[in-house]
Amino acid sequence: RVQLVESGGGSVQAGGSVRLSCAASGHIYSGVCMGWFRQAPGKEREGVAAIYTGGGSTYYADSVKGRFTISQDNAKNTLYLQMNSLKPEDTAMYYCAVDLSGSWAYVVAGKWTNFGHWGQGTQVTVSS
Repeated sequence: RVQLVESGGGSVQAGGSVRLSCAASGHIYSGVCMGWFRQAPGKEREGVAAIYTGGGSTYYADSVKGRFTISQDNAKNTLYLQMNSLKPEDTAMYYCAVDLSGSWAYVVAGKWTNFGHWGQGTQVTVSS
């Protein structure tokens, strides 16, 4: 059974930085897609960043490109999201998720539909 537990959220001023962590356990092997999503009040959930654990390829939404960095520590089974130059519009609940099918082509095509396992989320609030 896959379990994902996010941590690291909080409140920060615009321009600041936050690093989110996602501790993964269960049957997660190399060659899967892991990602970060966010959902702001009244808005749909959106994919923010993803990584293919088989080779380390990464993908970012345009809204965070150049500011956010996704990374993994295989030894710790942990996924990270380093968020820099934060803006008030980055305020949202952030979720970690995994696509065990490893459908990286879908991610690159913007179809983040195969992520089937989710964490409980961690709140990030950016004040102006």
